[in-house]
Amino acid sequence: MSGTNAEVVQNESEYMQRYGFKDTNTTYEHIDKGLSEEVVRFISKSKNEPEWMLEKRLHGLKIFLEKPVPLWGPDLQSIDYSDIYYYLKPNAGKSDSWDAVPEDIKNTFDKLGIPEAERKFFSGAEAQYDSEVVYHHIKEELEKQGVIFTDTDTAVKKYPEIIKKYFGTIIPPSDNKYAALNTACWSGGSFIYVPKGVKVAMPLQAYFRINAEKAGQFERTLIIADEGAEVTYEEGCTAPIYISSSLHSAVVELVALKGSHIRYVTVQNWSKNVYNLVTQRAFAYENAHVEWIDANIGSKVNMKYPSVFLKERGAKGDILSIAVAGNNQTQDSGGKVYHLAPDTSSSIISKSVSKGSGVATYRGLVHIDKKATNSRSAVKCDALLLDNNAKTNTFPYNEVYSEDAFVSHEATVGRLGEDELFYLMSRGLSEDDAIATAVLGFIQPLIDVLPLEYSLELKRLIKLDTSNSIA
Repeated sequence: MSGTNAEVVQNESEYMQRYGFKDTNTTYEHIDKGLSEEVVRFISKSKNEPEWMLEKRLHGLKIFLEKPVPLWGPDLQSIDYSDIYYYLKPNAGKSDSWDAVPEDIKNTFDKLGIPEAERKFFSGAEAQYDSEVVYHHIKEELEKQGVIFTDTDTAVKKYPEIIKKYFGTIIPPSDNKYAALNTACWSGGSFIYVPKGVKVAMPLQAYFRINAEKAGQFERTLIIADEGAEVTYEEGCTAPIYISSSLHSAVVELVALKGSHIRYVTVQNWSKNVYNLVTQRAFAYENAHVEWIDANIGSKVNMKYPSVFLKERGAKGDILSIAVAGNNQTQDSGGKVYHLAPDTSSSIISKSVSKGSGVATYRGLVHIDKKATNSRSAVKCDALLLDNNAKTNTFPYNEVYSEDAFVSHEATVGRLGEDELFYLMSRGLSEDDAIATAVLGFIQPLIDVLPLEYSLELKRLIKLDTSNSIA
């Protein structure tokens, strides 16, 4: 299958113009490549952190150096940890005025549509460039309601008691090698606290950009919804294309207290030389509801399994996942839910698309504790193969210890056939447009639940990524 040369050039040019460009004018404060105690101390000192945070970092470093590289998933043996910049601070201070951001960095985010998106759709926005947040803004009416939305570095200094209470308790550094790595060298990320009963009507947004070659980005996000509170947080991720690989290893911790609702939306479009190794986990308490909506389009290797611990009666967790694996891409994604209390419910819905040498893998876990009586969980995994070489895998795990639990699992694998393509092309579509239309129809149920701005962006990315011009 191949489009015309004109279509190839047009699609590739559009993709590179929107996502693959790089800013060559930015200067950085940084330390040499590689990770050591000296590097960790430099990061902490550069941020003027309290001693207790430095101790957390050094503890994370010790665990990272001791833990082996995991062997159960995609091949991570080729990551050269000594050839990565673990801290790159652009020479720009954080600003709450877009006009005050340095011109070169501002141009980068302007191309990605960040200010426009904020004005039209969001209650507040944050932009991170390599290791530091360079722009942050929250609407005044939310501040009056007591909503806190800031970068995590600022939160360590302004809200130390909250940070001390929750930081690393949902995801301890001992959880896995890359959670430990993040604990050691984290920088940036978002901190959100929504007070009791406050419902944030419009989403809060963050955008993360890796601009430098051989850079690591390790943002740390903590969101707390107090009793009866509601909030939607949306993040996007991009990087330019280099020959050498970059590393992104974030940690996201969510706390949904009694009766609250957190929706966390990610559209990940890292360039295809980035290892994306992310740990995301939520604790949901009595009658709380947590939603993870996760779209993975980019990266060389993606390993991400959002999880929800349903800790008290009536808690609910939903995970919606989209993964698109093109040539030389491994999308290893899914979700985990732990039912730890009675009357809890969950769903995991996964849609994956593979083409060329791409491999899409679903890994899921549903655990229902013996104390989680009258609990329900439904898992549905659908995979679409676009050609003969594409691959898909499914690894579901169900651990059910309650006799009255209801657990269902459904999985399908389909291939995009010549008949479907012929029909769509007979209606006047080009081959690339026909493929994109079929893929969008396949994932439409998940697109429907995305906020408008992100659903439009996801459709655009799907069309670019499933065209024959983008490998």
